[in-house]
Amino acid sequence: MTAGRAPKGGFWRSNSLTLGFGLAFLVVLGAQAVAGRAEFNEQLAVEGLQQIGLGAYLASSDFAVDVTENWQSEFLQFFLYIFGTVYLLQRGSPESKPLHKVGTESEREQHMGDHTRPDSPRWAGTKDWRQAVYSRSLGLVMAVFFLLSWLAQSISGTAAFNELRLRQLQAPVSWHSYLVSADFWNRSLQNWQSELLAVAAMAILSVYLRQRGSPESKPVGAAHEATGVEG
Repeated sequence: MTAGRAPKGGFWRSNSLTLGFGLAFLVVLGAQAVAGRAEFNEQLAVEGLQQIGLGAYLASSDFAVDVTENWQSEFLQFFLYIFGTVYLLQRGSPESKPLHKVGTESEREQHMGDHTRPDSPRWAGTKDWRQAVYSRSLGLVMAVFFLLSWLAQSISGTAAFNELRLRQLQAPVSWHSYLVSADFWNRSLQNWQSELLAVAAMAILSVYLRQRGSPESKPVGAAHEATGVEG
């Protein structure tokens, strides 16, 4: 295939990873809405309250908090992974940089400043704040997404928590009070620990295990000690 030419299949094949996972996300989100509504209506039935339709459930704080608490943990995982792998290494893992490249690396290695190539992004060649921001833009955007989704979780969580308290004839709490509540931190921490465990497991298991054809794995015949090598 000629360099720069799109593979056969055009746009869909060239973007199939994003499109495939995006479509899977929508399907799973829809399935979560259906299952979540069923569970929510079961709770209402137990309490002798009127059940709600799917549209009402989609607009509810109960659905919003379930979705956003998972989003924030995923963005936290990527934020920590992106920044952490600048300095943290795992010998033999394709998830790690080679051991001699610890740190931010030189401008020559990163094709920045005077070392840009003809196809380099424009801001990579600047020597001002634009280069500083762009050189960290992936991690910064993930951090912003995490903070926004965590904020959304706290707001929707407050509403869902207060709805439950009102059904139990208890007084609602303020947003500030909810931020220090066990419910808020239990929702957050139970997701964070699972994401951190998954990253640690991937880092060490990829040292010894292989998946043929995957860029997340080393080539099948690569040595266990080979670091930063992808298949």
